[in-house]
Amino acid sequence: MTEQQHPNRATEAFFGRRKGKPLRERQAEGMATLLPALKLDLQSEAPAELSELFPVSVEELRLEIGFGGGEHLVHRARENPQTGFIGIEPFVNSMAKLLSRVDELELKNIRVYDDDATQALDWLPDASLDHIDLLYPDPWPKRKHWKRRFVSQVNLDRFHRVLKPGGMFCFASDIDTYVNWTLIHCRNHGGFEWLADQSSDWLTPFAGWPGTRYENKARREGRSSAYLTFRKV
Repeated sequence: MTEQQHPNRATEAFFGRRKGKPLRERQAEGMATLLPALKLDLQSEAPAELSELFPVSVEELRLEIGFGGGEHLVHRARENPQTGFIGIEPFVNSMAKLLSRVDELELKNIRVYDDDATQALDWLPDASLDHIDLLYPDPWPKRKHWKRRFVSQVNLDRFHRVLKPGGMFCFASDIDTYVNWTLIHCRNHGGFEWLADQSSDWLTPFAGWPGTRYENKARREGRSSAYLTFRKV
C-alpha cells in the first residue's frame, strides 16, 4: 500500500509479519473467546467518555501501541487498577500471550485492538487520553524504510488530537537513529514539549519501569536505551 492510495496513513506498513509459530490450545481459545470480548469495536461510535469501555471504574486512560510480549502493559495495569488501558498489537502471538495473562490475572482494566493503530487513533475522541506509550517500536533501520516508522508528522497529529491538554507521550528505543528521528519530528511538530534538562533524564527508565525482554536483549548485545517523555502543549 502506498501513501498515494492511503493519504491518511503515515506509513506503508509500520508493522511486519502478523503471525509466528502455531498457538497453543489455551492461547487459541483466548483468541477465540476473550479477544472478541475485549477488542475495540471500531464499527460503532466511540463513547464520549472512554471510561465506559471498562467494566470497572477508571479515572485515567492510557494507550500502548505495539505492546509486544505485554510485560509492560500487564505491569502497568496491575500497578494502576484505576487506569483504563488500551493495548494495540497486530502480531497474533503477542496478542494471544497478553490475553492469557489478562485471563490468568483477571484484569478488568484492559481493552485491546489487533490491527493498525492508526485506525484506533482515528476512532478515539478528541482529548480522550492521558498518556500514550510507544515502546521499542520497529525501527525500520534501513534508510529506504524510514518512511515506515510510526513516528511521523501525521501520527504526531493523531497523538496531539487524542491526548488531553498536558497529556504525555513516552517513547523508548535502543536505536540511536530512531531516537534522533523522534526528537526531530516532535520538535518540528511544535505540539510537544520534551521534558528533559540533562542526560540522566533520557537515560533513566521511566518511573515504575518493569523492563522488557527486548530491552534485556538489547543490553546483552551492547545497546543502551533512551527514554523520551513529551508533554502535549
